[in-house]
Amino acid sequence: MMVKGKPWSHTEVKQLQELRHDGKTVKEIATLMGKSPDSVKQKLRRIGLKVVTLQNSKGSTTSIEEELILPDDLPSIEMALLKIAAAMTALENPNLTKTDIMRLRTLIQTSTIYQKRFAEYVGYRQIERKVNQAIEWLKKEK
Repeated sequence: MMVKGKPWSHTEVKQLQELRHDGKTVKEIATLMGKSPDSVKQKLRRIGLKVVTLQNSKGSTTSIEEELILPDDLPSIEMALLKIAAAMTALENPNLTKTDIMRLRTLIQTSTIYQKRFAEYVGYRQIERKVNQAIEWLKKEK
């Protein structure tokens, strides 16, 4: 038999939603609310909020657990281009550390990849829309 903790009150659920919306991680929310991280994760899933946790592999030199917070909307191509431009400008600073340079280069690479994937996504959505229109047309013809 599974042991259950104290039920979540309506006020706690509202606070959980607000903290999550503010970008707090599961660990931060758990600490603020006096709940276990597992309890917070389960409740987030139950109320339909997405939780994606990345863990380093066992061979890693660190044991950091990071969390991806999924955005409500996809960033625009313009936003990706602005990030590339900002990173390129920042790279002109001669006082950057090697770590800063690596992070900026990674940002440029990921933004560039994002642009390509976003364009593919838009293309797939257009194809999907045309297929659905064709299916609707065929249904009407029957």
